[in-house]
Amino acid sequence: MIITRAEIAKFRNLSEISLTPDPKYNIITGNNAQGKTNLLESLWILSGCKSFRGAKEKDFIPLDDSKMSSKIKVLDSIREHTIKFELDSTGSKLISLNGVKQKGSKSLFDVFKCISFTPEDAEIVRGSPEKRRNFIDMSVSQLNPSFISHINRFNVIMNHRNSLLKSISLSQSDKSTLEIWDRQASSEGSYISFMRSEYVKKINAVCGNLYKRISGGNESLSLEYRSNVFKTDDLSENYSHIAVNKYFSKLSESAEYDIRTGQTHLGAGRDDVLIKINGCPAKSFGSQGQIKSTALVMKLSQAEIFAQKSKDPPVIFLDDVMGELDEKRQKFIFSIIKDMQVFLTTPNENSILPEINGKIIRINGGRYDE
Repeated sequence: MIITRAEIAKFRNLSEISLTPDPKYNIITGNNAQGKTNLLESLWILSGCKSFRGAKEKDFIPLDDSKMSSKIKVLDSIREHTIKFELDSTGSKLISLNGVKQKGSKSLFDVFKCISFTPEDAEIVRGSPEKRRNFIDMSVSQLNPSFISHINRFNVIMNHRNSLLKSISLSQSDKSTLEIWDRQASSEGSYISFMRSEYVKKINAVCGNLYKRISGGNESLSLEYRSNVFKTDDLSENYSHIAVNKYFSKLSESAEYDIRTGQTHLGAGRDDVLIKINGCPAKSFGSQGQIKSTALVMKLSQAEIFAQKSKDPPVIFLDDVMGELDEKRQKFIFSIIKDMQVFLTTPNENSILPEINGKIIRINGGRYDE
């Protein structure tokens, strides 16, 4: 999969940019605060994902403008697709795929596949369990786009359940109505836990191998899915109604406590991924360098797993990552993504390996002249 054309207008500090990318390597360079990361972000949102910076959509539009737009043509093994995203200052949004207006961004996720790595991705390792769950959910969804629907339904169900818990605690609702939401939560939550666990087993194998290579064989890395409903042996079994019933029983057992506190304490929304370096939790004992290497390896493993399954490898975005790595680690990264289209940002193009010979895209004051 490659981006063959990109047109961006009024995205953050970017003015009018028209770009025909190189099918292999695209090196986005320029001084700080010129718009390099903005260019990556303007392309990323066309994947159907939220900003990798965690920004709100209203922040895409410059303060002195009323509308932004981003458009790409992406070529897969079958055809070329045109994706367009427009947003105005009133919040009105237009998303189109091949000229057809879309109800939301969900359809884009199945068309444009990309993987980003930014310095903030270290939070996957050292941050909250939510960061790790989001990473796994994104990864699973790239392999199985319908998984997004299960995540969305589960989130809606949990919002209703938590609302109901508070209402019951105030004697405004009857406790018996909780079973309706518990049944639905058990169905979606157990499925999500099993799907996550299956993916973590896959990525654990790839991560272990890659981390051993990047550390020169001196360190080991392991990932394990931790469910607060299911034991490890439970998740080794095939998903079935037995899992759903167990999940429901756990919710029922915690109902009184949940009512008193007004929130759900068990289930897929509380699960985590335990990441260990040399047998010790990376979050607590990993050095800054180890944590960065772990996050990098997890993203590279995500790309490798996807590339193994799909005829169309993902597009890779590397934001301000390569310049701080030595030659050995740069070569390691590109040994993994050498067959993918790559966009990378750097303030110093001379810090990139000379064999990474691609298109130089110099951004200055939000402008690029092709």
